[in-house]
Amino acid sequence: MPDLNQMELQHLRHLIGAHETAYQKLNTYSSQAVDPQIKQLFTKAAQDSLNTKQKLMTFLEN
Repeated sequence: MPDLNQMELQHLRHLIGAHETAYQKLNTYSSQAVDPQIKQLFTKAAQDSLNTKQKLMTFLEN
């Protein structure tokens, strides 16, 4: 994989931060949800955000 330039690295960091924020918020929404279907929806969305963040982090490891 080619090295990332400064702009790509900056965008990558921004995306990682956005997915972390989404994960935290969706977890909070899930913990406050009363309806089991809504709770499940928020939990799944939070997990999806975390998974995407982890995939994006792999670009920083190389």
